[in-house]
Order: sequence, then structure tokens, then C-alpha cells
Amino acid sequence: MSKFGAYLKTKSFRNNIIMAIVTVIVVVLIAFYSLGYYTHHGSGIPVPKLKGQSVDKAMELLKEQGFGYKIDSVYVQDVVPGTIVEQDPDAGTNVKEGRVIYLTMVTLLAPNISLPDLEQASYREAVATLSNYGLKIGDTTYRSDIARDRILEVRFGGQVIKAGTKIPKGSRIDLVLGDGEGASEVDIPELINLDLDAARFAIKGSGLTIGIITYQGSITDSTNVVVTAQYPMKTDSLSKTSIGTRINVTVTQGKKADVPAN
Repeated sequence: MSKFGAYLKTKSFRNNIIMAIVTVIVVVLIAFYSLGYYTHHGSGIPVPKLKGQSVDKAMELLKEQGFGYKIDSVYVQDVVPGTIVEQDPDAGTNVKEGRVIYLTMVTLLAPNISLPDLEQASYREAVATLSNYGLKIGDTTYRSDIARDRILEVRFGGQVIKAGTKIPKGSRIDLVLGDGEGASEVDIPELINLDLDAARFAIKGSGLTIGIITYQGSITDSTNVVVTAQYPMKTDSLSKTSIGTRINVTVTQGKKADVPAN
């Protein structure tokens, strides 16, 4: 057996090993408790609950307890402006006096956003789109239109606005919708000096019907007559009539077309 092997079995070696282990343990304990004492481990001032408080009250409370603070802002719909909605560290956390507490409050002014394009959209589509943009539905009114619940106009503050108009986020938007019944009245067409075929086409295109046709004077060519009078007639005081109204016309012989020379 070597001298080193014999030494490992001696009492002196065992005592040295034990002393080394004890020394390491003592050093670790001293370092741990010294660090805890130096950093005031487990001691400090609990952070107050600030979420839900007004920013003025939160700042006053932090000053009283010796904390610093930094404030950021964010827009939150349906929350009173100036309300604290986030804090870091959380309430109840023990921190040193003078620690900076980070607060997030609801901004006093809503950011402007562009009105989305709602042209020809349905009411249901408009509700979903406006909600995604952070806007609300205000009043809804109906107007004659062939499509039920189709968006005809978008209003804000009583004024018609178009897609892309900048408005504050969270605003209420009024909608004018189609009633699905179509227009009850249409413009009276102007038929004077139109030939009869053109007058018929204009009457039909306006949603009206041809009434009595009165032939005036000598008619030698019934395919070439022009309108000289109509009833009802468009005037300054009368410009519209109900859909399906019968329009009576008076016609007379039209001028002969000029025959081009050979």
C-alpha cells in the first residue's frame, strides 16, 4: 500500500475533511445572512392599490408614502378618463422607499380614427365593422329604399360623413337605413318635345304608366308625333308624384325628316 493510501485512512485526514466542509458551510451562511442584511431582505413598504383610482389621488398617495412615479396613458373605451388601469409593481408588493411606481392611466382625449367604408353594407355588417373600429351605433332612422337595412347615410354630430373622415374613437355614429319598401314618390319626367316612343320610355323608366294619349291636329304619320302637353307636369311647386301614376300626354304631328340630296 502506498504512503498516500495509508494517509487517507488516518484520523488526521478525516479531521481535515470535516474542517473543510464545516468551513464551506460557515462561509455560505455568513454570505447569505450578510446579503440579506445588506439588502434589507423581506423588509420594505407595501405598494398601495392604485388601479381604479383617479390619477390625482394616486399621485397624492404615492407622494405621502415616499414613492416616485412615472405615468403613461392609453385609451380605454367606457372608462372614465384619468383612471389608473395598470400599475407596476402590483399592489401589496414590498419595495424600498423612493422606488418608482409605473402607472398607466386612461387618456383624457380619444385618438382620431378614419371612418370605415360602410357604403352598401347591411346594418349587421355595419355594427360589426364599427365595433372593430371602436365606434358605437347611435340613432337609426329609415328612408325609402328598395333594400331593407342597407346603409344609405352615415351621420356624426348631425352631419353626413364619408369613409375616411377622422372622428374620435368611441364616438356614436347615426345611421340612415333603407326601409325595404322602395321610394313612394319619384320625379315627374319632362316630356315636352319628345317623340311618343321616347316619352313612353321616360315614363316607364320613372316607374310611372302611360295614361291617355290625345292626338291634336291632323295626324298623317302616327309614328312621327311629339308631345306638346302632359299631365301631371313638372312645375316649381310640383316635382314628384307617386309610383305608378298615370301620365296623360297630348301629341301633334312631328316635322318631316329632311331627305338628304343625292
